[in-house]
Amino acid sequence: MIRIIIAEDQRLLRGAMASLLDMEDDIEVVGQAGDGAEALTLIEQLEPDVCLMDIEMPFKSGLDVAEILNSKGCATKIIILTTFARPGYFERGVKAGIQGYLLKDEPVNKLADSIRRVMNGHREVSPELVFGSLREENPLTTREQEILKLAAQGQTAGQIAGTLHLSYGTVRNYISEILNKLEVKSRIEAVRLAEEKGWV
Repeated sequence: MIRIIIAEDQRLLRGAMASLLDMEDDIEVVGQAGDGAEALTLIEQLEPDVCLMDIEMPFKSGLDVAEILNSKGCATKIIILTTFARPGYFERGVKAGIQGYLLKDEPVNKLADSIRRVMNGHREVSPELVFGSLREENPLTTREQEILKLAAQGQTAGQIAGTLHLSYGTVRNYISEILNKLEVKSRIEAVRLAEEKGWV
């Protein structure tokens, strides 16, 4: 029997998925989580064979959980379920040791087959997600990426200048150039866009 946990913040979807997978003769849903932190706790407590995990969840994303489990050498196999392909997500998932990267709207029999194949040591990936996640060329220089990462941590231009041993004016110029390149109006928008594209 393949023991699985489903981590998905949309309760209706989670419940439907659990009911349908439970009907499979060789699959048992042993736990359900509504957010990433709960998923992490359940996986550590129940040690399931597989966790089906949404990417976008409160507290910790599916990829955050996968990275934590990977760093601990956890044996649970992770299959990420998502509705969209975002550049950077697929690469991050592969680095975190996930075994599957699938569309949420796959038919349940296809999902069950993917779970079985993952248990047999295969990796399962929806082709649409891979092609959709091919990243665009990063327009930011290494220094600009460095500055944007510090901005993402909440540092002001003055603090970034201190951290990188640059003048305040130089940092302001870099930030202005980043906003121009990314065609956004604020640092918050720049951080969001760069993270979505996998550029920082």
